[in-house]
Amino acid sequence: MLPSTYRDWFSSPLVLLTLTVAAYEIGAIIYRRTNSFSLLHPAIVGALLIALVLAIFGVDYRAYADGTRLLQWLLGTATVALAIPLYRYLPLIRELALPIAGAVILGAAIGALSVVSIAWLAGCDAQILWSLAPKSVTTPIAIGISRESGGIVELTNGAVLITAATGVTLAPWIFKLLRISDARVQGVALGIAAHALGAARSFETNAVTGAFATLSLCLTGVITAVAIPLLAHWIQ
Repeated sequence: MLPSTYRDWFSSPLVLLTLTVAAYEIGAIIYRRTNSFSLLHPAIVGALLIALVLAIFGVDYRAYADGTRLLQWLLGTATVALAIPLYRYLPLIRELALPIAGAVILGAAIGALSVVSIAWLAGCDAQILWSLAPKSVTTPIAIGISRESGGIVELTNGAVLITAATGVTLAPWIFKLLRISDARVQGVALGIAAHALGAARSFETNAVTGAFATLSLCLTGVITAVAIPLLAHWIQ
C-alpha cells in the first residue's frame, strides 16, 4: 500500500472519473486487438484495472463508488435509451410476444433460483443469498434490488459482472453446439443470460439480435425487480 499522500489524490471525483474512463479505453483497445475476445471485453478489463489501482493505492471501494455516482446515474439513463432499438423492431417483436414472455419468465426464474440454491447448499447466509439473487439483471437494477432486499451491493456488482462475462463467453459455443442460428433467439438468450454485456455483444452481430437482447434484458430486469424484493419482504 502506498503512502496516504498518494491515496488523497483519489478523494477527488474528477480523478476517479478520469480513472474509470481511461481504464475502459484501455480495455477497448485490448478488445479490438484481440478480435473481440469475450473475456477481454472493455467492461471486464476496465473493472480489473480499476480494482488493481484501488488495491495499490489503498482506496476503499465505497469511496470510489461515491466519487463515480455520476456514472451510476448515467447507467440508468443508458438503460432507458435502450428503448430506441425496441421501437425500431416493434412489429417483429409483436409477432413473437408470447414466446418471448415465456422465455423471459422462465429464464429470470432459473437465473435467480439456480444461484440462490447453489449458495444455500454451500452454507451461505441470507444476506449473501439476497446479494446473489439479482445477478442476472443489468447493474443499475441489480443494485436497487440488492439494497431493497438487504443484500451487499459490492457483492452484487461482482456477481453481475461475472454472470455477464460467463454469458458472452459461452454463448457462441452453445449456439454452435445446439445449432441456434436465428438472430432473434440468440438475442433473447443473450439478454436473459448476460444482460447489458450480452446486449452490447448482440449489437456487434446485427441490429435484430441487439433489439431482441435489449427486450429480454429489460423484461428480465422488470420481473426480477418486482419479484425479489417482494419475496424478500415476505420471507423477512
